[in-house]
Amino acid sequence: MKPTLKFGLAATLLALPSMGLAQEAAEAAAPGFDEIGPYIMTTLLFCMAGFLVFFMACGFAMLEGGLVRSKNVTMQMTKNIALYSVAAIMYWFMGFNLMYPGDFNGYVGSFFVPTVLDPVGVAAADAALDYASIGSDFFFQLVFVAATASIVSGALAERIKLWPFLAFVVVLTGVFYPISGSWQWGGGWLSEAGFSDFAGSTIVHSVGGWAALAGAIVLGPRIGKYGKDGKVIPIPGSNLALATLGTFILWLGWFGFNGGSQLAMGTVGDVSDVSRIFANTNMAAAAGAVTALILTQVMYKKPDLTMVLNGALAGLVSITAEPLAPTLFGALWIGAVGGVIVVFAVPMLDKLKIDDVVGAIPVHLLAGIWGTIAVVFYNGDASLSTQLLGIAAYGVFTFVASLILWFILKAAVGIRVGEEEEINGLDMAELGMEAYPEFSRG
Repeated sequence: MKPTLKFGLAATLLALPSMGLAQEAAEAAAPGFDEIGPYIMTTLLFCMAGFLVFFMACGFAMLEGGLVRSKNVTMQMTKNIALYSVAAIMYWFMGFNLMYPGDFNGYVGSFFVPTVLDPVGVAAADAALDYASIGSDFFFQLVFVAATASIVSGALAERIKLWPFLAFVVVLTGVFYPISGSWQWGGGWLSEAGFSDFAGSTIVHSVGGWAALAGAIVLGPRIGKYGKDGKVIPIPGSNLALATLGTFILWLGWFGFNGGSQLAMGTVGDVSDVSRIFANTNMAAAAGAVTALILTQVMYKKPDLTMVLNGALAGLVSITAEPLAPTLFGALWIGAVGGVIVVFAVPMLDKLKIDDVVGAIPVHLLAGIWGTIAVVFYNGDASLSTQLLGIAAYGVFTFVASLILWFILKAAVGIRVGEEEEINGLDMAELGMEAYPEFSRG
């Protein structure tokens, strides 16, 4: 056995130089971190930012669950988990490739093109090393469209039927949002015109607000919301602690919403910019909350918690169109204006008898418009005329298309529950279960 071992060892020693050369050749052929690093880091950014924005679905659910009456809480929870799931399926089925069609005419891409992920174990030579994995990009964009649908859910709470609402979500997430989103983020005509919306003050939030406004007009106000003399009758929510928790969750998720929209994390500058976006996002939210706190004290002699919560959200929406360029002071005053908008817009809508249960229209639509205009103060490449063009384009398309769809649903299947069902609560009428059964049983 010893001679065999000796010869085997000698053969191995003789082979070592050639093995080393082969290993060196393999290492030389493999891409280094300078080449694959940006792909890896940007993919990681999309995954981390995506699950933060996904958690905003929980924030919307908690906010809405706290601001509706206890007899409608189960309905809001059902709508929120269902709308996210519907959005996920529709965005895979057609939305993602409709929104990001590559080369197209700038207005409408191809319908019914499902998303296909990268192959399992994709090699560096076959990956898009200048960007990120398809899966991470798809997931990150998907959670945005789900947030748009959540905006509609809160505004139309306490009187809309479940299935017509979900039918609207199918079209909103599969058709309306991807088409309009492609105009800017998909390289369409608004992008070529110079319109700027970094993370979606208009593309996401105002779109959700316009769809909600159309629905609120067609649906009408809740029973008992407005008296015959035009007096506004407050309808308190069931759980302000839950609403506050929802607001904090949305605040947290917004770091992913805005930070991930940097769309790159492969350089020192990119990572630094993400941190800058985080700081500005936080400042705008804080300024919106404090502004609403002070204004409600001055106007009503007592602070209004629901206004403070919506002030924070309005600050977040306001900074979303340009969270990178402003200074911290810039983020402060932009967010503060958002807080002012909410405090004055909520009673304005009541005067128009537009019943928005959670304040989604002032927060997402009006503050979204403001944030898109505010881009011109810190982004030297943006012009006011182009920003107004984008606001008008998204407003006209989304509002008109949504209005038509709401009227079609109303005529075809009806969108509002009956008077008795609304009075008794949608939980029992639509679902046959209650969120707080012990309370009703005494």
